[in-house]
Amino acid sequence: MKRALTIVASVATATALLVPGGSSSAAPQAQDRVARVAAKPYTPPVPVWGACTNERLAKAGAQCAMLEVPLDYDKPKGKKIHVAVSRILHTDPDYKGMIAANPGGPGGSGLGMARLGAAIPNGVGAKYDWYGFDPRGVGSSTPSLSCNPNYPGAGYDRPNYVPKRNKDLRWWKRVTKKYAKACSEADAKRLLKHIRTEDVAQDLESLRRAVGAPKLNYYGFSYGTYLGQVYATLFPKKVGRFVWDGVLNADKAFYEANVDQNIQFDKNIKVYFNWLAKNDAVFGLGTSGKAIRKGYYKLLKRLDKQPAANGQLGPDELSDVLLSAGYYVYDWNAIGLAYAKLVKTGDGTDIIGMYAGPGDDNGFAVYNAVQCTDAHWPGWKKTEADAWRVHAKHPFLTWGNTWYNAPCLNWPAPSRDAFDVSGKKVKSRILMIAETKDAATVFSGAVATRKKFRTSFLIEGVGGTTHSGSLSGVACTDNLIASYLDTGVLPKRKKNKRSDLKCEPVPQPTASASARGAAPLAVDDRMPADLRTLLLEAQSSGR
Repeated sequence: MKRALTIVASVATATALLVPGGSSSAAPQAQDRVARVAAKPYTPPVPVWGACTNERLAKAGAQCAMLEVPLDYDKPKGKKIHVAVSRILHTDPDYKGMIAANPGGPGGSGLGMARLGAAIPNGVGAKYDWYGFDPRGVGSSTPSLSCNPNYPGAGYDRPNYVPKRNKDLRWWKRVTKKYAKACSEADAKRLLKHIRTEDVAQDLESLRRAVGAPKLNYYGFSYGTYLGQVYATLFPKKVGRFVWDGVLNADKAFYEANVDQNIQFDKNIKVYFNWLAKNDAVFGLGTSGKAIRKGYYKLLKRLDKQPAANGQLGPDELSDVLLSAGYYVYDWNAIGLAYAKLVKTGDGTDIIGMYAGPGDDNGFAVYNAVQCTDAHWPGWKKTEADAWRVHAKHPFLTWGNTWYNAPCLNWPAPSRDAFDVSGKKVKSRILMIAETKDAATVFSGAVATRKKFRTSFLIEGVGGTTHSGSLSGVACTDNLIASYLDTGVLPKRKKNKRSDLKCEPVPQPTASASARGAAPLAVDDRMPADLRTLLLEAQSSGR
């Protein structure tokens, strides 16, 4: 769930951890929070449903509304804000209830997720009312948080992520600090103290109460799995059928999870370089993944001295684009063709076309607003020491990820002890999905979450590197999702401490010299291409 400062043109994370030495009172405080939430239930006004302005939602027959919720749930009669919601009602008479979906982030827009039902195999999705929503502060919800759309940290040819020069170190510390300050002056700054995952989970409960559903059914991707864990802890008796894909380890929200990401993304980019080598006939980069990797780091040094693509493509921009290959296999071919063109001809126009650049910072602003306050963040001394230590063995992402999260070092709203997630009171079965080499939410986190939620069942996409890749056409995974949503029944858990069912991962694509990757290759994706893009952009929003 760490995010890239890039969105790949045809497709496009945030995890965290408890900081060592944090308060030991997390568990009692979390129990107090659960009791407090139960003591102050809030029932919102019934939403007024009408036509959606989003063209694809409108075409799909969706309805849209604004859900009125308290800014501060401790003051349910106080100031209100509005969460943008969408829904597509069931068409099958075998009605199963309402189901809400979150694509990840934090900071990802989920309004379009009402269309997810069409991707569920065997027509099971038609048995549900599907709800999408923009979490508080995001997208069409009001107020919407934006701090600096022209944030230099998302610009072109930025100072090198790896701060071996003091001037680069000073620049990154300065601009990330200024971004945090800009958030303190934002129009929606009143959100900053009330945008934790716990607040969003209570918004989910408000949605359930608003539509009169006895239980919440839920499909969460990436950060959305953490949102589901917090909801299940707060409202265990309201948990219906939950699917979590790309499972975040709540005990590592959020700093330590980013450290885990730095290690696994470095491993995944090696997998990608090996794939390029295996397909040398297409890419012409050589038959050794190790040599391609060595050439990549040499190229970073050259770009640091002389950027390509009219001075826009430096080492940071290139590494941001290739980061997507560490997330997902969907666009491996397009990235490979663009990278090969850069290596062989010096032409970086295709690569820079895959880089998002500055613009709407809403996703980045909310990403920080949530993770900087959900749990304590260490100071610069530890952050720098960890970055250099991990960078020594795993250089691909470490410093880029460090600067992406650096606004938390000076965030204008207070953080507190991480929420103590617990599945002890949850009785409903929960289906979890994770690939073995997922770098955004590492597999050990899924195993840890499986242990906490003893009613859960974990599918492992064995050997896969794709993050949150369910409904990509892998029958072993997708058919169990459909069966579970249809019946609520899951196979018996295994007695081991790992996964319960081993499935094929999302397959690596077939290399092609002519295909530019406008659609995923060699993947029987059940999702419409634009919905898959929405999902991937949510998981890499702001970067």
